[in-house]
Amino acid sequence: MRHRHTTKTFDRPASQRAMLRRNLAVSLIQHERITTTVAKAKWLRPFVERLVTKGKAQNLATRRLLLQRLNNKSAVRKLVNDLANRFKARQGGYLRITKSGSRKGDGAEQAIIEFVDRRQEAEVKVESKKSANSKSDKPSSDANKDSKKK
Repeated sequence: MRHRHTTKTFDRPASQRAMLRRNLAVSLIQHERITTTVAKAKWLRPFVERLVTKGKAQNLATRRLLLQRLNNKSAVRKLVNDLANRFKARQGGYLRITKSGSRKGDGAEQAIIEFVDRRQEAEVKVESKKSANSKSDKPSSDANKDSKKK
């Protein structure tokens, strides 16, 4: 019985759990949004939030520590250069977990885990694309009106 055991095992040995957490963290840092099970998302959140907090220090010792934890140079670079700067004024709570229904194959509850400010950036990109498209649409509609008048 697992009474009062707080570690989630996911039916894996400790080394496989460590690799799973590391790979999920690297994917989340690189893509800024991943879909996984609810249990894994809740398990991953404090790990990544601590890494972002450590990344705010931006010194060599921090980079080496993050490299030891993540074992991926590009993820560490993005974490220290981009994400840590983005969250400089924020005192924690860098990630959002949103439940997204059940997985088709086995019915496991799925969740999307993403960085909090990701939606704002995505909306800005979508709005800029819409404004660019609307600007290109206006001259063509004006041209159609002019041709109808003649």
